[in-house]
Amino acid sequence: MKETEHKDPTCKDVTNLLSLFVDTFVDFSVSGGIFLRNPDSRTSQDASETATRYPAPDHLVAIGDLHGDLEKSKDALKLAGLIDNSDRWTGGSTTVVQVGDVLDRGDDEIKILYLLEKLKTEAEKNGGKLITMNGNHEIMNVEGDFRYVTKNGLKEFENWANWYCIGNKMKTLCVGLEKPKDLFSGIPSVFKGIEEEYNDGIRARIAALRPNGPIAERFLSKNMTVLVVGDSVFAHGGLLKRHVEYGLEKINQEVRDWINGLAGSLAPRYCRGRNAVVWLRKFSDESKEKCDCSALEHALATIPGVKRMIMGHTIQGEGINSACDNRAIRIDVGMSRGCGGGFPEVLVINRNSGLQVWSLKPSYQNNNRSYLPADSKEGLALLLQEHGPKQVEVKA
Repeated sequence: MKETEHKDPTCKDVTNLLSLFVDTFVDFSVSGGIFLRNPDSRTSQDASETATRYPAPDHLVAIGDLHGDLEKSKDALKLAGLIDNSDRWTGGSTTVVQVGDVLDRGDDEIKILYLLEKLKTEAEKNGGKLITMNGNHEIMNVEGDFRYVTKNGLKEFENWANWYCIGNKMKTLCVGLEKPKDLFSGIPSVFKGIEEEYNDGIRARIAALRPNGPIAERFLSKNMTVLVVGDSVFAHGGLLKRHVEYGLEKINQEVRDWINGLAGSLAPRYCRGRNAVVWLRKFSDESKEKCDCSALEHALATIPGVKRMIMGHTIQGEGINSACDNRAIRIDVGMSRGCGGGFPEVLVINRNSGLQVWSLKPSYQNNNRSYLPADSKEGLALLLQEHGPKQVEVKA
């Protein structure tokens, strides 16, 4: 192509289309066949993607920790009536909150990220909304803490990096396209003390998830860290009064800036330590008498109109449950095979019928892989009190 042709708008459009094609090709190769609307993560987010507070929807679904288990993730989504057997959105105008911890302990982390991103777009087209949140494992991975990664989890990232680099190489062959940044810039080629078979996976994971890394920026930077929907406040671990007073919007923006590479290598202080918003367990200990109801009340009292806090992070062996007179709702059921393989359950909040827990436990116990329809009464777990043989309503 001649130099003068670079200024032709038609040529510019062609190079942009080639770049889009390459990105789509990489997406398809690493996601298991998912095409996303916008492969370029570096476009600005609109206000609807970054809001911290939403009005109460008619139908709200909350889903706990997924931890790299694609099959169980789909089970939970199907249980809630959100997807069909072809993984297409069927949730209509439902609002969904996934409370974080997509990463670690499982083998299909990237595939889940792609699935959730696809469903966000499909939900919006149907008047619904899917909101994803940061858990402590998202924060850990952006910081480079890979203690809980699996061998196949590393392989998934190594495979992603191979395709990503192939895509970059293809772009360098297109005259007029800006030369892509080296994915591994600043990352050692060999890590001392790491077995050779894991070295490439570690490098790929660092490259993908470090601040401003392609996966971190594209997927995790869109996550909320704290969220208010109607009369419920969500945090992966929990919120203390000082967190609320610091500012929920401020927390979300600062974490987003950090993930996008604008604020150093370490997460903000309220995301680190035992009392962090993604690590707190004061309200989620399975022993209900250990739940600090006083601290919970102080936090809730600082958020006008909020009745309850919904959190993941701490596995509830008995399933989704509540403490402090239903002011603390704990929804991490450890459904991932990497967390014990608990039965998929989801929390459902309807405007007119209060809080419910929908569970696949009966289906799994009977070795029946069919999914309960969203309006089925059969197989519903007890509602947020003591588990028992029949459904009980919880007053909002």
